[in-house]
Amino acid sequence: MAHTFDLTGKRALVTGASRGLGLGCAQALADAGADVVLVGRTAADLETAVKGIGPRASALACDVTYPAGFKAALATLPAIHILVNNAGTNIPEPFGAVTEEHYDTIFDINVRAAFFVAQAVVAKMRAGKVKGSIINMSSQMGHVGSVNRTVYCASKHALEGLTKAMGVELAPEGIRVNTVAPTFIETPMTKPFFENAAFKDAVLKNIPLGRIGDLSDVSGAVVFLASDAAGLITGSCIKVDGGWTAQ
Repeated sequence: MAHTFDLTGKRALVTGASRGLGLGCAQALADAGADVVLVGRTAADLETAVKGIGPRASALACDVTYPAGFKAALATLPAIHILVNNAGTNIPEPFGAVTEEHYDTIFDINVRAAFFVAQAVVAKMRAGKVKGSIINMSSQMGHVGSVNRTVYCASKHALEGLTKAMGVELAPEGIRVNTVAPTFIETPMTKPFFENAAFKDAVLKNIPLGRIGDLSDVSGAVVFLASDAAGLITGSCIKVDGGWTAQ
């Protein structure tokens, strides 16, 4: 069965790919044989990421919150077989403190951008008659609620619903759509938070497997969903959450 995870000859596009989860997924897809296009807003950061991955990687600097700009950039690329819709953000704060600006910022990136990036990529897949795989980066918070994360939870629940609907609608064309829903993952950005012993203990108490996730936990699920091994999976979710949402 090992050959079914081989992505040789496929081209993957990963948004929010200059660091963290996006970069980890891009590296894993390249390791599996795919050519990978890293999308982000900062050209310098993307170039550093591309150099780290090697010759299978290339950069596409654009802001995914501007659909017209993304579509124009996408038009310069050859066929896309895999999309990892990873760009996202969060502003943790109490429900009563949420401003319209913060609400719009989170939904613009986590839902609106993900929707229109996927729409543009699907149009490109259709034009090339590509039977592709779209992986929307969700969260365990797309399945539960959490204090100080009302808007983030709402955005990820929306992404889960969008994924199910896309999966059903695009299935006749052979385009699969799924989510990966991680728990707290240690990245360069989150590592300082875990240096707070009280915060780390509180997180670990909710993870039955007893550890924080790492990049390979998430990227492994992404490679699986991108590959032929997941050929009968669509409109679904892989929860990489250590059992958080099973309780």
